[in-house]
Amino acid sequence: MIAIPGFARILVVLSALAASAGPALAAGPKAYVGNFKDSTVSVIDTASERVVATLPVAAGPDGIVVTPNGRTVFVSGSGAAAVSEIDAASDRVTRAIDVGKGPQGLAMTADGKWLLVAVNGDDRVAFVDTSAHGVSATVPVPKPHTIAIRPDGRQAYVASQEPGHFALVVIDMATRAVVTQIPLDKPPRDLEFGHDGKALYLTLAGVPAVQVLDAATNQWGAPIPTGVSPHIAQHFAGMANGAVVVQGPGEVLLFDPATRAAVRSIGVGKQPHWLDLSADGKKLWVSNEGSNDVSVVDLGGGAMHTVVVGNAPRKIAVQHVAASEGAHAGASTHVAIRNFAFEPAQITVKAGERVTWQNDDGAPHGLVFKDGSAGVDLLLPGKNFSRAFDKPGVYDYVCSVHPYMTARVTVAAR
Repeated sequence: MIAIPGFARILVVLSALAASAGPALAAGPKAYVGNFKDSTVSVIDTASERVVATLPVAAGPDGIVVTPNGRTVFVSGSGAAAVSEIDAASDRVTRAIDVGKGPQGLAMTADGKWLLVAVNGDDRVAFVDTSAHGVSATVPVPKPHTIAIRPDGRQAYVASQEPGHFALVVIDMATRAVVTQIPLDKPPRDLEFGHDGKALYLTLAGVPAVQVLDAATNQWGAPIPTGVSPHIAQHFAGMANGAVVVQGPGEVLLFDPATRAAVRSIGVGKQPHWLDLSADGKKLWVSNEGSNDVSVVDLGGGAMHTVVVGNAPRKIAVQHVAASEGAHAGASTHVAIRNFAFEPAQITVKAGERVTWQNDDGAPHGLVFKDGSAGVDLLLPGKNFSRAFDKPGVYDYVCSVHPYMTARVTVAAR
């Protein structure tokens, strides 16, 4: 037996305690990565860029979304019939929601109330009520794969991979009915609305370009040329350029949304699959299915970092509001406006406190309070508005430009 000096023995004990402890606390917002072949989710603290927890989820995680308030993560298990629901504060799976066979792509409304699930094995899209934790409605769609919801919340576009009848199926969110279908020559892969809702970016199997649909007319415009096998294309709020994950060369291609020309390519890992933007808008997080890691791309030109995760990481979703912030919204005096939603949508302050709204979106917004109290008619991107709440009560408000954006300030007595 080898003797261990006192100090070294203490380090060994501390390491053993750390290994046996529950999920580590994250200092910053977290990234959630679905490891397809492990049926796990790796939880990454984006501040330290290290894995702080690994969670078992439904078999074959193939879709991940985080609620706008950052408190809940939903993961579809394409090898199962369920969506795993994760509490982001504790990083534990709290329930499995039965949605049907082979759920794949997920999409969430800007208010976080509805989760749409592409139930590929049952040829339907399921509407999950996130407060009731169950399916409340379904819409028939042949072989749905991925889903994108307009930022205004009025329609959802679904990539239908029915052999011989490839299409984009458009669902009216209010009536829960198919309103039109747009035929396609090739199988659709992923589709994403740009942050301002003007363009839908679509990738097709076997086509080295991103298709661009004018969301106002449903007409196709000039495509964005890429390398072999583009998978997801997105134009995030706050980014001058759009970004495409291109699997063949293993890169992220930045493009000009106006001219649709390539700006620059950034090499990442093998067979990149998905990407998301960091909460501060400075980094892209890219999951690399072929190299079992995540690339952290500094958009300012800094060094790229790599985080090792599980086996075959596919989808990745980053919190834009930390769960701790959402859980303690009552102490907050700041509301962000992004992705056509107020974040957080409900806050509680004490009488006499001031609340500031910051427009972090690409579109103009405004605030109209239902009781007629002071608001602002137009708040341009990058601008803010503040007001103090002197009297206790409940102050419901909507966006003056987009009245479907609703939120509330509750003012408590001191």
